Amino acid sequence: MNILVLNGPNLNLLGTREPEIYGYTTLEDINNNLVRNYPQVNITFKQSNSESELITWIGDSPKNFSGILINPAALTHTSLGLYDALKAISNKIPAIEIHLSNTYSREEIRHKSLTAGACVGQIMGFQENSYDLGMSAIIKLLNANAG
Repeated sequence: MNILVLNGPNLNLLGTREPEIYGYTTLEDINNNLVRNYPQVNITFKQSNSESELITWIGDSPKNFSGILINPAALTHTSLGLYDALKAISNKIPAIEIHLSNTYSREEIRHKSLTAGACVGQIMGFQENSYDLGMSAIIKLLNANAG
């Protein structure tokens, strides 16, 4: 099972960026935790501040991956391009949208996700545990679909 974990803009700053919202865990810590907790899965981690790069990775993903965990970050609320890319591959591989914070408890502009509609589900508000919950969910989904 090969899972692509995509991270959007500014997530490379985790650990120092607004720790009162995002905590002190770094993106590297999150990646290391997933590798340790899910040794049965081949996990590829990518982060970009570029919308076009994320779109390209999504479009190419069915060639090598069984599923995607994506934290689109601020692009969640603005990117029809990410939505379109996720929708274009949704009949091939599933994607789950994840967020560290509960976007509904934040500024009103963050209450709408443009990308969630192209994903099979959304997990948010559990800090770095959102990634763990997302990985568990996508593994269960893929195993159920395989059986």
